[in-house]
Amino acid sequence: MECNTVLAVTQRWVSEVVIGLNLCPFARRELVNGRIRFVATDANSEEALLIALQEELMHLNQNPEVETTLLVHPEVLTDFMEYNDFLAAAEGLIEHLEVDGIYQLASFHPDYQFGGTQPDDAENYTNRSPYPMLHLLREDSLERAIAGYPGTESIPERNIELMNRLGVEHMRRIGKLLWSKKRTSESVSLSRR
Repeated sequence: MECNTVLAVTQRWVSEVVIGLNLCPFARRELVNGRIRFVATDANSEEALLIALQEELMHLNQNPEVETTLLVHPEVLTDFMEYNDFLAAAEGLIEHLEVDGIYQLASFHPDYQFGGTQPDDAENYTNRSPYPMLHLLREDSLERAIAGYPGTESIPERNIELMNRLGVEHMRRIGKLLWSKKRTSESVSLSRR
């Protein structure tokens, strides 16, 4: 898969879904300030992905101006259950490198499914992305953002309510428009209803 396409689609998803629907109230500032690093890896095995993850953790250590990294891996862990199982290895790497407590891992996948939900439940779209990806966050920055934003504990519930209001078909239409390889001229309605 072409790296430029993967990155362009991922950037559109962040801009138009994550920020456009206000799923993460902290993302807009970081995107506007150019502090989100978008990286597409050609890793095609779990081992290669762990190496790419280690490289990105080291990059964050050496570049404090980068707030967060989205490590997109379209060629590996396309099956959600395999991806979900891999998260333990990713967390293990963070612990092994002794950067737990410094960095936190968030997970996004095209087929994301929360425990206790059905695959087609709308709430799964809060963590559905165009490609499998690992999101690396600086814990101290996240704590500062949470402290400065009232009601952060209600964000997950608010996002689930929004997804349920918009519905699965609406989110699928958005996905088809945003995640297609070619940007269409058709407008995308991200109405929060």
